[in-house]
Amino acid sequence: MIAPGRAKPKPTPETRHFWDGAKQGKLLLQRCGDTGRAYFPPRPFSPFTGTRNVTVFEASGRATLHSYVIHHRPVPGFTPPYAIAVVELEEGPRMMTNIIDCPQTPEALVLDMPLQVAFEAMDEEITLPLFRPAPAAERQSKAGGK
Repeated sequence: MIAPGRAKPKPTPETRHFWDGAKQGKLLLQRCGDTGRAYFPPRPFSPFTGTRNVTVFEASGRATLHSYVIHHRPVPGFTPPYAIAVVELEEGPRMMTNIIDCPQTPEALVLDMPLQVAFEAMDEEITLPLFRPAPAAERQSKAGGK
């Protein structure tokens, strides 16, 4: 469980599918029916065309580290230092998250490093999609493919 004191997201009718998916261990995104492009955060219309012709789909859960800052001050629900990150999902959208299961140092948090989603429950209602370094085999195959 996530440490107590952390601000809790409040699902809305437009985001309910995302939070229900996270609770089931699925990272759900939406796709514009006109362009085929995936987007985040959830909303009932495409940010590309404004159409309501959108579909929900399960993302791969793979991402790369796009940007981050290491926060060193205590904040309720967090133990410093911790990374506040922007990851680029394999499907294209970027999302803010935290990086877990690795040292919170510039030496360990390398830009473009492969990541994998990890779900952590805050409580019975909300589960957060966080990211951790991808398994070593996946990191090696990505490095060899560049």
